[in-house]
Amino acid sequence: MPTNSRRKSDAARRANQVVRSRTMLVMVLLGVCTFLLLLWKLYDLQINRHEELQGRAVNQQTLSAVVTASRGTIYDRGGYVLAASATAETVLLSPRDVAAYVKAQEKAIEDAAEKAAQKGEAYEAPQVRDQAYIARGLSRILGVDQDKIEKWMADTDDAYVEVKKKVEQTEADQVRRFMNGEIDEEGNELTFVNDAGKTVLKANPKKSPTKLQGIWLQPDSKRYYPYSSLAANVLGFVNADNQGGVGLEAKYNNVLEGTAGMTVSAKNAAGTEMLYQFEQYYDAEDGHDLVLTLDVEVQSYLEKGIENMLEKFDAAKGATGIVMDVNSGAIVGMASYPNYDSNQYGMILDTTLQETLDKSLAEIEKNRSSYETEEAYQAAISEARSNAINTAWRNKCIDSTYEPGSTFKPITLAAALEEGLINKNSTFNCTGSVKVGKWTIHCSKKAGHGLQSLEVAVGNSCNPAFINIGQRLGGEKFYEYMQAFGLTEPTGVDMIGETKGIVSKTSLMNDAASLASYSFGQTFNVTPLELIRAQAACINGGYLYTPYVVEQELDGEGAVVYQHESTPVRQVISEETSAMVRECLEYVVASGTGRNGQVAGYRIGGKTGTADKTATRNTTKEVVVSFMCFAPADDPQYIMLLTMDTPSRNTGVYVSGGNMVAPTASSIMADILPVLGVEPDYTAEELAGMDAAVPNVVGKTAADAKPILESAGFSCRTVGDGETVTDQTPAGGAIVPNNATVVLYLGVEKNNTLRIMPNVVGRTASEANKVLADAGLIMKVSGATTASAGNVRAISQSVAEGTELEAGTVVTIQFGDSSVLD
Repeated sequence: MPTNSRRKSDAARRANQVVRSRTMLVMVLLGVCTFLLLLWKLYDLQINRHEELQGRAVNQQTLSAVVTASRGTIYDRGGYVLAASATAETVLLSPRDVAAYVKAQEKAIEDAAEKAAQKGEAYEAPQVRDQAYIARGLSRILGVDQDKIEKWMADTDDAYVEVKKKVEQTEADQVRRFMNGEIDEEGNELTFVNDAGKTVLKANPKKSPTKLQGIWLQPDSKRYYPYSSLAANVLGFVNADNQGGVGLEAKYNNVLEGTAGMTVSAKNAAGTEMLYQFEQYYDAEDGHDLVLTLDVEVQSYLEKGIENMLEKFDAAKGATGIVMDVNSGAIVGMASYPNYDSNQYGMILDTTLQETLDKSLAEIEKNRSSYETEEAYQAAISEARSNAINTAWRNKCIDSTYEPGSTFKPITLAAALEEGLINKNSTFNCTGSVKVGKWTIHCSKKAGHGLQSLEVAVGNSCNPAFINIGQRLGGEKFYEYMQAFGLTEPTGVDMIGETKGIVSKTSLMNDAASLASYSFGQTFNVTPLELIRAQAACINGGYLYTPYVVEQELDGEGAVVYQHESTPVRQVISEETSAMVRECLEYVVASGTGRNGQVAGYRIGGKTGTADKTATRNTTKEVVVSFMCFAPADDPQYIMLLTMDTPSRNTGVYVSGGNMVAPTASSIMADILPVLGVEPDYTAEELAGMDAAVPNVVGKTAADAKPILESAGFSCRTVGDGETVTDQTPAGGAIVPNNATVVLYLGVEKNNTLRIMPNVVGRTASEANKVLADAGLIMKVSGATTASAGNVRAISQSVAEGTELEAGTVVTIQFGDSSVLD
């Protein structure tokens, strides 16, 4: 028995040993696994998620606020502000905090009611300033839909909602008073300031107002454009995120916006700032200012002139205008239509563009059933609106191309003169058309111009003559000059969105018809800026400049950190060739197709253009009419190019650049040249019609008054049979043309009846003057075309027919030659 007991004991020991060994193994394995898991977790927390957790810790322990940098100001060349930033505020709310605030009010009311009940007292519960109350107040002040605000506040998990950005100071102050309990949701005053200077409730002067919770204001800035739509297509705008959207605001966003700063301080678990614990301040760096080459006055006259032209000729596809310094490339005026207001960049101002959008929206509505979903229908509407707005934002001077037509001819002329293929003595015979291959190309004068000198051929804008010149150049040389004049590449202007023209070397080299068309500006495309740059090189001595609009960049102290240097890219033609081009182009305005572009007191050179749009040549026959001009013709300082796309054919005016655009250019140049410091040099005939102050002869005898008026250049007539002048029209000191007739009243009462402006459009100068004189008005002549020419007629009047005017009012009548063809 003892022996058997020992054997059982050994077996038991062995079994126990196995169990212990296995247990130990399991424990070791579990320990290793646990260690590995802990090791991996530590690695994940300290290595993989280090930045995330560090950020969360900083966020939990610190309170930060952005210090907005002030965006730089944009000035015109005279120091006038074109774009500036002003203080604004963003209104925010926390639905979570508002909900907690409402619950706290309800709990306080419940507690107060219970206490009153215990004391047996009556209790009148105050109004709970709940989500609806807050929404009504903010909606009234900010103009944001109340339902939208209530919907935001319904999401009580949200701690941050932007109610409205860029709130102006007056609105922000109202929000602040509403937050502070000084006014109710309807704007009624709830408080007053007592004798101790403390703001207390009107209903209970012993109590201070209770502030609303969950609403706060954050400092922001708002961009202002003092001149609204002026130069909007150049300046662009700043969007809701304070970033440049288009134009110079986008191109120079990094320069203008500066660098935001920040304040960082410690906070407690409730999110409240802990005083004296920790604070760090990072300075904001304000943006730099820009000084442009644009001139506010020039830009204003340019835009006014283009707007009048568009209204008169009902152009379907807008217009462009550029005024540039020929000796530097500085752009002093640039306009593109349709345009917009930089302060309200989401609105469409142009009526033609709005009509186009309305038609698109009507078409979408008509086909509404064809959209598979409501989302697709809404997307189509959104796209139509977006396309219209983007059209208004475009600057067609740099991002759109067109066929230049005859305004390109100075480049063809300059190239052939430079190569010695033609000279001042060259002659050209025009029969009215020329056959090139299988194509017959006509001149604007179907009967032909006959034998012409070079100067006359340019003045007549004769297509056959220029085809001949182009053929002499040949395709290869022609393309070389297009390259040299910068017409095959972007100009490099310091603006955003520039494109380049469409020029085919292959067509020029291999197709005689293409070479012929290129020679007078058809079948290829350029941007207006490319063309005016090349035109300037033709007349400034041959120097090609890079156009630019930013003259200087200034830091916060006003120090210049960037100054544009105008260095020519290259000299394309010689000074002698350029001088000959100027002579020919001055003849164009003096005696050729551009004579409606004359300006009193100035020698003007220029070139008209009427270009068929290739895609519409055999259908709607749309055209682009244009006019380029410069002054002074013998020593050019400034050049201007105007284009108008698809004018109406139902205005009674022959569709051409010489008839439609040149008169507008004349008016604009008359206004801008004095502003730009170009001094006039009047002829004796022009001086006879200059403005002068009327001498005051009231109280003098008629015999004494007449010599005084005549010596000042005025004629006079008398009304009545007295001896002494008792009144006069125009009154003494009035500024009128010095060839006007002054009416002297001799002992009779002056007729003060208002005069009605007649319509004199279409009349000769003498006819218009008689009609206005009979109406008691004074005519001032604009447009320097010879008044004795049989085709010269009044083409516009500064005052609309039927307008009531005081006797002696000066009315400007512009005359033009209706026989112009180009």
